[in-house]
Amino acid sequence: MKAVVNISERWKVAVLLCFASSLNYIDRSALAILAPTIQKELLWTDIDYANITSLFVFSYTIMYFISGRIIDWIGTRKGFAYSVGTWSLVSGLHAFANTVGQFSVARFFLGVTESGNFPAGIKSITEWFPMKERALAVGLFSAGSAIGATIAVPLVSFAAIAWGWRMSFIITGVLGFIWLLFWLKYYYLPEHNKRITKEEKELILNDEKIIDTDHASLKSFSIKKILMKKAAWGCFAGRIFIDPVVYFFIFWIPKYLHDVQGLSLAEIGVTAWLPYAAMGIGTILGGWLPKRLIERKNWSLNKSRKTIMLIASIAIPIFCLALTVKVNAVMAIFLISGIMLSHGFWSNITLTTEVFPKHIQATVTGIGGTLGGCMSVISQKLIGITVAQHSYLPIFIFIGFAYLIAFILVHFLIGKIGTIHKI
Repeated sequence: MKAVVNISERWKVAVLLCFASSLNYIDRSALAILAPTIQKELLWTDIDYANITSLFVFSYTIMYFISGRIIDWIGTRKGFAYSVGTWSLVSGLHAFANTVGQFSVARFFLGVTESGNFPAGIKSITEWFPMKERALAVGLFSAGSAIGATIAVPLVSFAAIAWGWRMSFIITGVLGFIWLLFWLKYYYLPEHNKRITKEEKELILNDEKIIDTDHASLKSFSIKKILMKKAAWGCFAGRIFIDPVVYFFIFWIPKYLHDVQGLSLAEIGVTAWLPYAAMGIGTILGGWLPKRLIERKNWSLNKSRKTIMLIASIAIPIFCLALTVKVNAVMAIFLISGIMLSHGFWSNITLTTEVFPKHIQATVTGIGGTLGGCMSVISQKLIGITVAQHSYLPIFIFIGFAYLIAFILVHFLIGKIGTIHKI
């Protein structure tokens, strides 16, 4: 029984992180789900909607790097608490917006506050998990994004039908403050956690014996040194090519189902959660399968991770190709689910935990998020223009190529996954 407690303590942290990521995506997905309803009431155009979503991505992008530096400085416990508390407040304030300008301001500040989620979460995982478990831990953390998007579809849709779209924003905002109470009560570093056993603490803290990170400070590395590392650009490539796809999943899949497949808000609430659920399953499997191959087949972390990534990179173009022909709503949801399941296998945000030491995780994650966000700001504008003037076809063609290009760059720039690069 004692061994079970030993193993489970760090997974409690992973569950807490999973819930945080779920709330992060519930709050950011709410507008995408309500967009057709709000557009009809407030007379928005697709270009207006694209501009509003671009502001979120822009502020999120700028603050991603800054949030990473702040979290490396003040620590994950305080940093995550500030981030979740402020984004929950801003989410609720969406309920009082009436114009495109007011929604733009709300989305801008939502991007600012939500930017701490992934830098804090990734840093927490490197603080709590040994190397071979990080892909699975990040998978569970990332699955929260898909779980949040999955829950958001029925939650937001039916709350809007029952009480109006404004109440949907208030409900999603309140959930964050509930999570915050649990975070402040239970989250501490392993060396300061009173519930962790000595054996588990040693397992975690002795994992990175190659590098002395116990007393590392922000003065021990510089942004220039990180940017000069070829492996860093391998990690960043996964964000630059894949982050724009993720934002398309979040902001445009419900609109695609409405615009192209003709689904109503109620029908979206019943069916559109399936692709997000598939993505959640994929993120967990993307971490579990490499761990399984390491333990059962004695594969290296490098071989197991890259094998799963390659399979996903080949599967995605096949699903995208099928979407380029005329399909009905059922088949479209099935194919999109296949794309998002395969995306989960890729686990692109895990790469930094397998390449760099833990004391710079939030900063490296922040830089990658900023670079990926810059591409996403541009892509949101292009998606709005493409959808308004043409169709969704060019977008699915891009998605088909994005993962293959990213895989090639990761393979040649990072080299061996699982080798920690000292900064």
